Amino acid sequence: MAQAWKCAGLRWAADGPVLSWVGGRRSALVRGKRVAFAVTEGGVRTCVGARGHACPVRAGVPGRSTGARCEECARLDRAHSVAADTVADDPRPYRVYLAWFGPGLVKVGITAYERGSARLLEQGAVCFCWLGCGPLMAARRTEELLRAALGVPDRIPYAHKRAVRAALPASEADRAAEIAGLHARAVALGGWPEALTPEPFRAVDHARVFGIDGAERGPAAVAEVTELVAGGAIGGGLVAAAGPDLHLATERGVVALDTRLMTGWELVAAGGEPCSVPVRELKGAAGVQDGLF
Repeated sequence: MAQAWKCAGLRWAADGPVLSWVGGRRSALVRGKRVAFAVTEGGVRTCVGARGHACPVRAGVPGRSTGARCEECARLDRAHSVAADTVADDPRPYRVYLAWFGPGLVKVGITAYERGSARLLEQGAVCFCWLGCGPLMAARRTEELLRAALGVPDRIPYAHKRAVRAALPASEADRAAEIAGLHARAVALGGWPEALTPEPFRAVDHARVFGIDGAERGPAAVAEVTELVAGGAIGGGLVAAAGPDLHLATERGVVALDTRLMTGWELVAAGGEPCSVPVRELKGAAGVQDGLF
């Protein structure tokens, strides 16, 4: 019987995306290489636990959940989360940023200084810029100030990011134009906390890192996986990787797989099995064939 592994999610390392597995195993993801796996027959998706601890009851979770946690473990995870505003005494310095995912899709957020751009890679930010750096609460107050003053959110659904990825401006300058204007408006505002040090504008572009820019860019995704199912399989050449998404060239076209849907399942290596997990057409995707699904 094939060795089964439980996925612990996708991480972005200095040299690219890496799938991690419960127990410490890691699988580097290289564009052009084949990625293929299957869910074990009769498998059940179970809660991944919280804060490094296993779920005490191994609760089942829905296949479409991107959190892969039961209600109790999700509550425990949020109870120690900077993003959920439940931690106020973190002594580390934080940075405030503007992240751009496509035309009209800009968000403001904060991330620990020590993490560098990892948080932006994890979110699938096509380009971003820093706004300032300081203590956590100063960064949080600045985030709220800019969210209200600039009219930008602090969250953007992954489905929206995925939908615009195929039609991004071709040049880095064009991709950075929107956050350049917002950065200028932000630094002109009054009311910034004194403890936060503003940073000059410098756009960082991830399009080439993700594989969605330049001569090596492959075909755009035409569909997305909605969930994994027991006995289902998917495999294809890795065309691009952005945030938690893998773009796989399957026999049914390029399909975007949100790797957060993999967590909690027992997975085995697959060979040439056809794609047999539920997928749906990406709204606005170019080149979708009639009757593809």
